[in-house]
Amino acid sequence: MTHRSQPSARFAICINNADYPASLELHKIYRMIPDADAEQDGDVRIIDESGEDYLYPADLFILTKLPRAVERAILQTT
Repeated sequence: MTHRSQPSARFAICINNADYPASLELHKIYRMIPDADAEQDGDVRIIDESGEDYLYPADLFILTKLPRAVERAILQTT
């Protein structure tokens, strides 16, 4: 029997907030919400500074893999 674990959360680092200075902080790590339709259009769904998830152009971010301890710490505060 194969046990399937829950997928890890995905995170991205903001590398350009020029058009969204109130919503995104430069160099901050943001949690991504899976959205296949958005990704096909070149966007990503991000939980931004408002605490809500919104679509942003993917080129504003670099996807990153975090150590588990860091993921847990971020997820406990969100």
